[in-house]
Amino acid sequence: MTQIKIQDLDHIEEAAREFIGQMGDDTVFAFYGKMGAGKTTFIKALCKLLGVEDEVNSPTFAIINEYRSETTAELIYHFDFYRIKKLEEVYDLGYEDYFYSGALCFIEWPELVEELLPTDAKKITITENSDGSRTIVI
Repeated sequence: MTQIKIQDLDHIEEAAREFIGQMGDDTVFAFYGKMGAGKTTFIKALCKLLGVEDEVNSPTFAIINEYRSETTAELIYHFDFYRIKKLEEVYDLGYEDYFYSGALCFIEWPELVEELLPTDAKKITITENSDGSRTIVI
C-alpha cells in the first residue's frame, strides 16, 4: 500500500506526477472517496500531466467523457457513476468496451458498479484530512 499526500492544490501536480510514476501497466483505476474529497480535481491533474489539452470536467451527467492525450495520442476515459441508479444503465453504455480496451480508465464512484469492475482494477482511496490536505492510498 502506497500513500501520496497532497498538502494543498498548489502541490496537486507533484502528487499526480508521483501517481503516474506508480501506474505501471495498469489501466483501470477506481477512485473512492466522499463527495468533495477531490477525486475529480485529482483526475484533472492526472489528465493534464498525461497530455490532455481539452477541458477536463466531471462527467456527472454524461457518465463518461473521452479525452485524447496530445502527446501520446492515447485515449483516456473518465467515468462518474454517481447518478447510476441501476446496473442496466452501465450495461447500456457498453462498459466492457471501455474497461477492457487497454485505454486508461479513471472511475469515480466505483462502489456503485463494483461487481462490474475488472478484477485487476486498481483501487484508489482519497481522504480529506482535518487540515484540508488529502491522502491518496493506492
